[in-house]
Amino acid sequence: MYWVAAAPLVLGILYLSVFRIDILLYIIAFSTPLAIILNDKSTGPALSIPSEPLLFGIMLLFIFKFIFEGKFDKKILFHPVSLAILFHIGWTFFTSLTSSDPIVSLKYFVSQLWFILPMYFLCTQLFRDKKNIHRFIWLYVSTLLIVIIYTIVRHAQHGWTQKAAHWVMIPFYNDHTAYAAVIAIFIPIFLLYSTEWNTNLRNRSLSIVVFVTLVTAIILSYTRAAWLSLAVAVGVYFIFKLRIRFYTVAVIGITVLTLFLTFRTDIMIYLERNDQDSATDINKHLQSIFNISTDASNLERINRWNSAFRMFEQKPFLGWGPGTYQFNYAPFQKSSEMTIISTNAGDMGNAHSEYIGPLAEQGVLGMLAMILIVVSLIYTATVLYSTSQNQHLKVLTLAILLGLITYFTHGVLNNFLDTDKLAVPVWSFIAIIVALDVYHRDEKPENKKLKH
Repeated sequence: MYWVAAAPLVLGILYLSVFRIDILLYIIAFSTPLAIILNDKSTGPALSIPSEPLLFGIMLLFIFKFIFEGKFDKKILFHPVSLAILFHIGWTFFTSLTSSDPIVSLKYFVSQLWFILPMYFLCTQLFRDKKNIHRFIWLYVSTLLIVIIYTIVRHAQHGWTQKAAHWVMIPFYNDHTAYAAVIAIFIPIFLLYSTEWNTNLRNRSLSIVVFVTLVTAIILSYTRAAWLSLAVAVGVYFIFKLRIRFYTVAVIGITVLTLFLTFRTDIMIYLERNDQDSATDINKHLQSIFNISTDASNLERINRWNSAFRMFEQKPFLGWGPGTYQFNYAPFQKSSEMTIISTNAGDMGNAHSEYIGPLAEQGVLGMLAMILIVVSLIYTATVLYSTSQNQHLKVLTLAILLGLITYFTHGVLNNFLDTDKLAVPVWSFIAIIVALDVYHRDEKPENKKLKH
């Protein structure tokens, strides 16, 4: 009678949900890296245990309290980032009703709610106290380090091969791409902790150890998208530090895009000459990023994108329904674009993009909603960084933004916001930016360095 043994735990969680919901949020941060997906059909839908049941319970509590009390900080609710997120939620719900498979889409919609309501809206309240930001980050990374050590040990046992790097993090992460995406998010934070704030030698030393461990782990992951995302984050860092104006960045961006479109044929011919597949050698592995002639991973990603665009052309406004891409894309594949890892079974994942996936599933407004979230977030962080007189606030804002930049860059090539492993850190980091903007913007400069 397992329910009898679980009764004290359930009662403890119920107590915390009523009186100390902040502790429940900390438990989620601590447990998510170690959560394991339970995918036994006899027990119901696949869930990441214990994080997703906790998130689901907190979501219900949030909805009930909002319905019966109707209270939530309007400064948060009407913040530009929140409005973009609410638009995303609203459009996801609407397109779930018009979906090609409403049951699948409504399940997807509910899963999005149990990520966004606790990890964004409730976390903005948790982060009213700036110390809670650092507690949350340290709790998450403490168990992430356990996963990293486990992964590195298994990798060593299998001879440090590139093939082994794809699966040695199982069962905590399904593959190396999600694993590396999480690590990339935290690298800017612990670079900050290692260099900027610590007056306490013990804390600084610990932060340096964590930073070196994260960098080592991401190198050994052999994840090209994560490496590329960190390179973009470095570029954004120098844009802020050199105070390059938005106008200049926009002109450079438009110029690069124009040159690409002008010489796209020549560029594609050049890229097709690259036949370097992914390899254990780091230099060769980097060269394989641009291999669109023989690299199966790159070619399959292009196949998924092209299928998504064809789906969009058929249903440009409402899309096929949230979460339904994998069940609908097979007929939209072309035999000339399919690879050795292509499938028609609908069991090999999604569109591999946080932007192209919504385009196929929710139409043009679905992609626009995602872009609005990213743009409003970057705008908020940029204004906060530029106007704040508090150096510690500026540095923290930039570090969190850079962590998010790594994910939203990675999101061009992969999408993981439908999993707790990425949804928890991404939505909570967005909550940090908004909380800093709403509750800490006017803080005066501090005389002492901030401890964490």
